[in-house]
Amino acid sequence: MKHTLKFSLLGLALASAFANTSAYAAGEAKNIIFFLGDGMGPSTVTASRIYKYGEDGSLNMDKLERTARIKTYSNDAQTTDSAPSMAAYMTGVKMNNEVISMSPETIATPPSKDANGNLGVNNCAATGNGVSVATILELAKAKGKAVGSITTTELTHATPAATYSHICNRNAQYAIAAQAVPGGAGYNTALGDGVDVLMGGGRNHFLPYDAATSVGKLGRVDGRNLLTELAAKGYTVAATKADMAAAPNNKKFIGLYSSKSHLEYELDRAATPPVGEGATQPSLAEMTTKAMDLLSQNTNGYFLMVEGGRIDHALHGTNAKRALVDTIAFDDAIKAALDKAKLTDPTLANTLIVVTADHDHTLAFNGYGKRGNPILDINRDYKTGQPTKDADGNTYTTLVFGNGPNRPNLRTSLDSATVLADNYLQETGVRLASETHGGGDVKLFATGAGAKVFKGTLDNTKVFGLLKSAFGF
Repeated sequence: MKHTLKFSLLGLALASAFANTSAYAAGEAKNIIFFLGDGMGPSTVTASRIYKYGEDGSLNMDKLERTARIKTYSNDAQTTDSAPSMAAYMTGVKMNNEVISMSPETIATPPSKDANGNLGVNNCAATGNGVSVATILELAKAKGKAVGSITTTELTHATPAATYSHICNRNAQYAIAAQAVPGGAGYNTALGDGVDVLMGGGRNHFLPYDAATSVGKLGRVDGRNLLTELAAKGYTVAATKADMAAAPNNKKFIGLYSSKSHLEYELDRAATPPVGEGATQPSLAEMTTKAMDLLSQNTNGYFLMVEGGRIDHALHGTNAKRALVDTIAFDDAIKAALDKAKLTDPTLANTLIVVTADHDHTLAFNGYGKRGNPILDINRDYKTGQPTKDADGNTYTTLVFGNGPNRPNLRTSLDSATVLADNYLQETGVRLASETHGGGDVKLFATGAGAKVFKGTLDNTKVFGLLKSAFGF
């Protein structure tokens, strides 16, 4: 009888200990952090690794034990833009280019200009022009989890917008902003009481146009101050890194750190002195850890999307240096999240971290460069160490783009001082006004609870299902 009682008490003690450790089944995640490097194709990952750590080094994302290859095409294009590619991750649905979190038949109808010349007139209300499809953020919110979306771009840009809004055209950013304001006209009611954490740039989409105070003619012509409306709903509203640091962790939060556009490139934000509004802007790593502090107040867990969005912008401009520096800042944010998560979840038994990109670009490696040669420099032969020459006898850089504005009619030799400068634009093969996305597959890295299923070659829509499964939905 004594032995029976002893084993019964031991069983109860073990069961109690397990219950206190985790309320989640094996392989399920309490928290998911989804990192999206906008435009961060395989060549950008490799070049950034070499730039920071050398050929034999590793990025933080490289160290995550699960990897996969992701197809990125959209419903109507071989080469996607950011709206449907991010929405595919968030909804599991293929949609047309420029469409955000809507059904496949939705036609990308552009907005019209308002009285100030801004794209403030939403033309997506046409009868039958698609229906909303649920996002993983909305599903998490419905299950009682906290949710957040943070970015180095405007908060209303395509990638963050795909987490919390539904619209037929990504350029209707004033309408996208309204979808984030609980109880207001145009609110996305699938968000319940609202997204718990929002950070990015582009305050102009949230503030009314005022001839005396607005930057240029930027601002809302409907007269609404969405930040005042959000404050009335209990949000802390921040405009600077200092505001963010001082914000209490037990309230909803919106931080908009740029008055009229995206956050500064990391190269400019970290410059001495910083460029533009960079002096008052947090790094992506700082934004990430603050978001985790805010969201972790919810005992049910959270979903957080973190975008390194300006990687894409630098690549469009064929400015490889800023693209690589922003990729490193994005990678630093991954490390910051891992370190912070492990403070309370040492083995990541309850936390899933996924890192991927929405699409590729046309960045490519040239020639047979010598190991250790700076990746942004002119190419130097691996046998002789001397500058490599093209068929006309001119030097060239290791990194080039398939298309973009900087295609010389007649090539001349390049020197290191020129090509290593911050503002150097790499040469391109085809002359276009702006470099385009590439249609190639991108990489995915994962670690933590539920990470084992991320493997092989996957369509981007399949990632949504894996995120849901990791949550146990």
